[in-house]
Amino acid sequence: MEKQSIDLLTVELKEFKRHQIETVLQLLEDGNTIPFIARYRKEMTGSLDEVQINTISQRYQYVENLRTRKEEIVRLIDEQGKLTEELAQEIAAATVLQQLEDIYRPYKQKRRTKATIAKEKGLEPLALEILSLPQEFNLNTLDEYLSEEFELETREQVLEGVHEIIAESVGDDALFRTWVRKYTYSNGHVVSKLKDETLDERRVYEMYYDFSNPVDKIASHRVLALNRAEKENVLKVEIQCDDTHILSFFNHKIVGKKQDSPCTPIVVAAYEDSYKRFIKPAIERELRNELTEKADQQAIHIFGENLNNLLLQAPLKGKTVLGFDPAYRTGCKLAVVDETGRVLHIDVIYPHEPAPRAKREEAGVRFNNIVKKFNVNMVAIGNGTASRESEVFVANQIKNAGLPVHFVIVNEAGASVYSASETARNEFPDLQVEQRSAVSIARRLQDPLAELVKIDPQSVGVGQYQHDVAQKELKEQLNFVVETAVNKVGVDVNTASPQLLERVAGITKTTAQNIVTERESLGSFTKREQLKKVPRLGPKSYEQAIGFMRIPRGENILDSTGIHPESYAMTKKLLKDHGIDVNTLGSESTNETLRGLSLNELSTQYEVGKETLKDILDALLAPGRDMREDMEQPLLRSDVLTMEDLKPGMELQGTVRNVVDFGAFVDIGVKQDGLVHISKLSKQFVKHPTDVVSVGDIVTVWVMEADLKKERIQLSMINDAQQAQ
Repeated sequence: MEKQSIDLLTVELKEFKRHQIETVLQLLEDGNTIPFIARYRKEMTGSLDEVQINTISQRYQYVENLRTRKEEIVRLIDEQGKLTEELAQEIAAATVLQQLEDIYRPYKQKRRTKATIAKEKGLEPLALEILSLPQEFNLNTLDEYLSEEFELETREQVLEGVHEIIAESVGDDALFRTWVRKYTYSNGHVVSKLKDETLDERRVYEMYYDFSNPVDKIASHRVLALNRAEKENVLKVEIQCDDTHILSFFNHKIVGKKQDSPCTPIVVAAYEDSYKRFIKPAIERELRNELTEKADQQAIHIFGENLNNLLLQAPLKGKTVLGFDPAYRTGCKLAVVDETGRVLHIDVIYPHEPAPRAKREEAGVRFNNIVKKFNVNMVAIGNGTASRESEVFVANQIKNAGLPVHFVIVNEAGASVYSASETARNEFPDLQVEQRSAVSIARRLQDPLAELVKIDPQSVGVGQYQHDVAQKELKEQLNFVVETAVNKVGVDVNTASPQLLERVAGITKTTAQNIVTERESLGSFTKREQLKKVPRLGPKSYEQAIGFMRIPRGENILDSTGIHPESYAMTKKLLKDHGIDVNTLGSESTNETLRGLSLNELSTQYEVGKETLKDILDALLAPGRDMREDMEQPLLRSDVLTMEDLKPGMELQGTVRNVVDFGAFVDIGVKQDGLVHISKLSKQFVKHPTDVVSVGDIVTVWVMEADLKKERIQLSMINDAQQAQ
């Protein structure tokens, strides 16, 4: 670890103490994973969570890159013989890469420009003399630079060369670029104008046809929308600013009190040209890039939050589920899976037009028979094509046949991607793509986390502009979110898929497959220690992973908890000292004893940190408990609405499907999700929708408007009585 980088990080990340930063970086350097550090090294870090640890790690990489770049720039300038003590101090003081590159710009090796050509012709001394704005200047001096060899045959040609040298010098000046960047950011406007209306068939970008927003106040989602519209050639987008004030600043700094110099008009023309030709376009590009980068970060952050909430939705355990993948012409694919996710039956029915009436009637009979034969408790209907008609069909069957069944609308985003993937082909080699999709829809209801880890996170449909943002950063963030969620919940090592095991801290793709192979060889794991025999699961990987891998109904009840084996000896001593039989864990009498223990006394007695002890006691109070049980259960339905049924003021319950910067989309049981605008989420001021709602929340909403033509539903989470207060 570099002291210089730690120093900078300590100043930048004021929410962390220096020893926390140093400890986290040392633990990471020693090969520990973020989930392991967050869960099992709380005393060392001061109970930092995964996000905080990741923040320290990422920012350290940034400041390390900054330090490396500083060293490189110092070397490059020194090789030119132009490194001064003052310049070295200026480089050392830079805290962001943009500032560093501004300092380096005048010394950067350039391609051959008009200014460099003018310098090659010997015009630099003359340019510096004119730039000094002497009180007296004889135009005859220009004649000294006339040269047939250098193609300088007139005074005008000489002055053109001088103009280019001065213009480039002003354009390379870090002071001017920094000031113009700050001024434009604070005073400029992002402006868009319609370029080609025919390319916006659905008029998605209509509000941006004649749009202006201050640069420093523009919302992230608007930046991404403008970028996309510009890319599609619908709009022309630019940053506009008051050039007059900027040029006055240049005049003050460059000319100052030397307005009467005979060279002033030459210098003014050069800096005005420099601003318009070099500085202004560059600053506009930089600010557009900066706005895009911030918008990307915001979109990625929101996508990550949504994905985390989606992954941690409560599983619907102990239910036999009928997965229903809707379609018109090709029929609806059905898959019955038992409470463990095992496929019991695959079928296809044709309940919708254009299927003949006989096939539509047969569909109802077959559906009812399947439900009864396999004791189906729940129907999971995908929300894709023909979903609305499929809801009506299922609701009618339940009502007419008196079936003791509910249905749930499942967001099937990414199901088709999974169904056609190598993972799905390996899992179900004998099933067709659509049949695999029906299985995936059913399993998503039973255990969202276990099923969604098989899908590329970018395909799960809980973000905004996910295909427009920086893909590398998006992938990194989403992978981090998935791994954090998996390790928070833990995995049943006897049922987990290779894809789920691969997300456990310290486990690679190869090791995950080796675990499955070993499991198949044994029949099942009965204790954690058996995992030590898995090929390529070395001591360090075992240490990192084992606390997150659970063995329910194993030989040792502690193996079904989040207690790490490194704490087993102390845990067993604690239980023995307090007369607790391990077989009584989870009983009310044992829990009463455990709740009565003092953390302070135990910490002193066993020389263990209070954070670790608290986690151990929590695990002993509910061995094998799934933390997702605290989350809201899916909203079950037995009837269906249409958009035509919606009336202003109608009160409904719905499930939050997506949260974006401007509001939340809520599934209220009709084909189209309704939008609750940020202004309608609460009667209190809402800074961001994520402060109020999360993906998977069950919320009460009131219908404001249902536009049948545009298929748009406006909802509110504030009823009339609240609004009147």
